[in-house]
Amino acid sequence: MKTTEEPRQKHSRHQGLTEAEVEASRQKYGYNLLTPPKRLPWWKLWLEKFEDPIIRILIIAAVIAITVGIFEGNYVEGLGIIAAILIATTVAFLNEYKANQEFEILNRVNDEIPITVIRDNNITTIPKKDLVVGDLVIIETGDEIPADGQVIEAVSLEVNEASLTGEAMSVTKTVETNLSFNNHNSDAYPPNKVLRDTVVNDGHGIIEITAIGDATEIGKTARCVLDITDVETPLNLQLARLSNLIGILGLGVAVLIDMALVVRGIFTGELNLTFRQWYIISILAISLVTALTRVWLPIIIDGLESVGKEIEVPGWLEDDSKIAWSRNLLTALVIFGIGMGVGYYLEWVPASPTDWIATDVALKFLTYFMIAVAVIVVAVPEGLALSVTLSLAYSIQKMTKQNNLVRRMHACETIGATTVICSDKTGTLTENKMQVSDFQFPSFENSTLNAENIIVEAICANTTANLEHRKEGVSTPLGDHTEASLLLWLELNNIDYIDKREDFEVISQLTFSSDRKYMATLGVSPTIGEKILHIKGAPEILLVSCNQVLTSDGIQAFTNSQRVSLTAELNKHESIGRRTLGFAYVRDPQNYQQGCELEQYDDLVWLGFVAIADPVREEVPLAVEICRKAGVKVKMITGDSRLTAIEIAREIGIISEDEDNDYSITGNKLRELDDAAALEMVQKAKVIARARPQDKQRIVQLLQGSGEVVAVTGDGTNDAPALNQAQVGLSMGSGTSVAKEASDIIILNDSFGSIENAVMWGRSLYQNIQKFILFQLTINVAACGIALLGPFIGINLPFTVIQLLWVNLIMDTFAALALATEPPNEKVMEKAPRNSQEFIISQSMAVNIFSVASIFLVFFVGFLLYIQKDQVVTPYELSLFFTTFVMLQFWNMFNAKCFGLRESAFSNISKNASFIVIAALIFVGQILMVQYGGSVFRTVPLSLRDWLIIIGGTSIVFWIGEIWRMIQIRFKAS
Repeated sequence: MKTTEEPRQKHSRHQGLTEAEVEASRQKYGYNLLTPPKRLPWWKLWLEKFEDPIIRILIIAAVIAITVGIFEGNYVEGLGIIAAILIATTVAFLNEYKANQEFEILNRVNDEIPITVIRDNNITTIPKKDLVVGDLVIIETGDEIPADGQVIEAVSLEVNEASLTGEAMSVTKTVETNLSFNNHNSDAYPPNKVLRDTVVNDGHGIIEITAIGDATEIGKTARCVLDITDVETPLNLQLARLSNLIGILGLGVAVLIDMALVVRGIFTGELNLTFRQWYIISILAISLVTALTRVWLPIIIDGLESVGKEIEVPGWLEDDSKIAWSRNLLTALVIFGIGMGVGYYLEWVPASPTDWIATDVALKFLTYFMIAVAVIVVAVPEGLALSVTLSLAYSIQKMTKQNNLVRRMHACETIGATTVICSDKTGTLTENKMQVSDFQFPSFENSTLNAENIIVEAICANTTANLEHRKEGVSTPLGDHTEASLLLWLELNNIDYIDKREDFEVISQLTFSSDRKYMATLGVSPTIGEKILHIKGAPEILLVSCNQVLTSDGIQAFTNSQRVSLTAELNKHESIGRRTLGFAYVRDPQNYQQGCELEQYDDLVWLGFVAIADPVREEVPLAVEICRKAGVKVKMITGDSRLTAIEIAREIGIISEDEDNDYSITGNKLRELDDAAALEMVQKAKVIARARPQDKQRIVQLLQGSGEVVAVTGDGTNDAPALNQAQVGLSMGSGTSVAKEASDIIILNDSFGSIENAVMWGRSLYQNIQKFILFQLTINVAACGIALLGPFIGINLPFTVIQLLWVNLIMDTFAALALATEPPNEKVMEKAPRNSQEFIISQSMAVNIFSVASIFLVFFVGFLLYIQKDQVVTPYELSLFFTTFVMLQFWNMFNAKCFGLRESAFSNISKNASFIVIAALIFVGQILMVQYGGSVFRTVPLSLRDWLIIIGGTSIVFWIGEIWRMIQIRFKAS
């Protein structure tokens, strides 16, 4: 065999646009881009942060604090609360805005999808966005139409226009315009017109682009594929339930604290109120509760629903309009007016408002209210859902750099819970670099192909693949790689497939499908001068209908000995992992109908077969071994023969050398079994060969029914049902648009190694979220305990609201970013998959949270009792207490970083620059707040000696954690 001296760069029937014509068209019509939908302006997105119920509570607290402060001449604390609210809302806005920007960047990948076009008499690929009006685009089964166009060539072309019409039935497309279309044709669009975002269901053809970008039909209807929608993922829903549960507990604790403080005030004489004062306070409390119904009632309802209580939400509560809020406020005013009016009539209310409540009493109740607000601020993790979104956004961005383009957010985490991966073979486990390694055609004995041979015609005419000839002289397959390998074989023999293909007059074509296992093309043959039906596919399928064979001496009857010898030869190639492809034909077929089955022909002439090699990807055996150790079962589902599939499975480690062939099954055998027997077989089988798309979907359903979390890989249109059925669908970057649309993750490099990587990212993401929850709830429990016990040991408010907002900022934003950006750790692949239904707070987490929080609480109570030994608690001592609390959480963040991993906190710390930066920010921020916070933060500067004592003393928490982790490492090693 000899290679061609120079690559042919031509398409003899169509020339396409020249570079000058492309540039002229682009100047006139622009790029093939849809204008993104109008987004809310940044200031509206920022204002949305103030709709959080907790923020509304804080605003009310700030207004009350400022109002009281005006009378006292000191309203700095109220202004400080407002400043803290602005900081918290702005940080949340900036994080969300950044996440949205990242998703927009990811969605632009759709504009970079390669499109096969004819330009300058050459078949090549260009990004979708670079299409111009006048371009000639080659389309085939599974492709998404990239722009509106007119059909200039069509072979069995059928297009699904559901994206525009909603009609699921495919529409036949032809070159000719149906003259009666406008009068009584039921189709929505002319038969010679194809539209952007519709999908080729069958056949292939060439279209000339007539409209791009916003000028397309879908652009005119303002349906933009780049819309970003908020998806409620299972993880987010679970975390929302956790937030609601914590919220109702926090609200309950706050109410109990307020009631306890009032009772304590009465018994201690702190609240020595008259009947009139109690009456006025009761009316004010009832009015306030009524006005804030839309704040506290949703928290209670959500909390009860989170623990399984079915609550029917009142219709009036679902209406969150300004009118509804005004109605609540008006009701509160009416209650207040009636109550005060009755009280005035009965002389329970003094005539002068200044005599209603004494200033000292009002200040006491304000203090109680601020304590309750402080508890709610600490207890309710209002930033938890946002933190998870940021974690997902970060993981998606990093996964994309590692060839995993995540289309749906939930898949980023769900794949970490995968227990079974049903993988394709070709292109995923193998390189998809098909090469003809051997062949057997009885009609010629030597290895040189004759361009006039009917075998060459069978390859050139009965195919949908093409080759792109680059200037470097390298030919790149376009379309199906198996078919393209045949064209490359012809090229090595100096045969121009384009000339041979265009000399063959195609009448009808039946494209290859996984169901049929063959493709067929009917046309007029220049080789024999009459109609001929060429058929190519699985040898065992074709041989059933072949009773003749073409030899060098002409057509002869197919003898039994020839069949036995041929079957043995096929088995030999398949047993070493080769894909075999048979060729047959029938001259002047009678009564041919589009879509006919081979069974109607029993006189096919066997031409021969080729054996095609596809090397296993270098990284796959190791990736399969890692999945096996991680408890993830890998099953190969392929359309190849059983012997080929078993050999490849042994080579990559899916089937071990000591396992027999009972670990494999064919699709035919599987279809004969009922669901119970099929499930038993599927659970054992590691290889399913000669599988159809329906088989793949059924396998996924059976495995899911038994409790497995299934990930499926696929690249073809026929894989869409299984991709949709799986918990995580993974399409190949080289796959069809239909497969990509049905998938959750696109494997850009088509490699199984990237899938194993995605599993590791998914597990690490879930573990990072658990780290954040562990860290946050430890602070929550400790801080709520202090706020609850503080008043009973003589300190009504150990923390100010502003100080608690700073702690909250550390919990909800800084720690979330620090822990959520932890890089994946390979050690997560040493454990079995988690139960996808288990609560996110594991038993070990709960033990850690309550044990550490209890130790902290005992320490803090002891600290408060100690500083009260002389009955006077100074601002300096409270600053010591506040700093000690924050620094304990600072060091505990390092312990949370190592949760679930038996390793030092310093391991791989250099790989996460974000963690180092954020830890430094918290540390420096605390120093600045204490040293320069003044009356706003209720702090006074500490001495260097005290700073060193606090930093060194609180670091014991970290060193105890390090020692415990070291013991675990030694224990595991021993």
